[in-house]
Amino acid sequence: MRGLLVGRFQPFHRGHLALVRSLRAGPDAEPLLLVIGSAEQSYTWTNPFTGGERFEMIERALAEARVTGVTLVPVADIGRHALWVRYLEGLLPAFDRVYSRNPLTLMLFERAGYSTVRPPLVQRARFEGARIRARLARGEPVGAFVPPAVARYLTQLNAAERLAALRPARDRRAPPARSDR
Repeated sequence: MRGLLVGRFQPFHRGHLALVRSLRAGPDAEPLLLVIGSAEQSYTWTNPFTGGERFEMIERALAEARVTGVTLVPVADIGRHALWVRYLEGLLPAFDRVYSRNPLTLMLFERAGYSTVRPPLVQRARFEGARIRARLARGEPVGAFVPPAVARYLTQLNAAERLAALRPARDRRAPPARSDR
């Protein structure tokens, strides 16, 4: 048996790590395929990191946490929901169970006959990619929200500068008024 977990991981945070750990816990834990979705998308507000950067941050976080039995696979979107499951079946080794919180993902895999599991969220209000990206864009520390290896890698990437540049205009605060007097 092998499980499948699909996510964008923009960035990979402590909630993701807790989920992967729980799926890999115990003597009967099945191997896990961790699909890095939307791997072709990058340098946008919702997908700021490349597929390779996400692969690197996840690999570093799992190694640091000593989580084994996980195979990382970056996968590009095809933009055709009706074909997506078959597309993944052609790209990936065989899998039996799909873990997801996304209703569309669950529906597509259930219709294709897969066993699906909707795992609980881990502190969703705290560990959410959009909130972490916003903190980065404001230059705020994110070490409490991402694994240490990811925090170091984000610093190495200069992620705060990238996200500040990508932040939507409506989310940018006007700079304080400056007086030259």
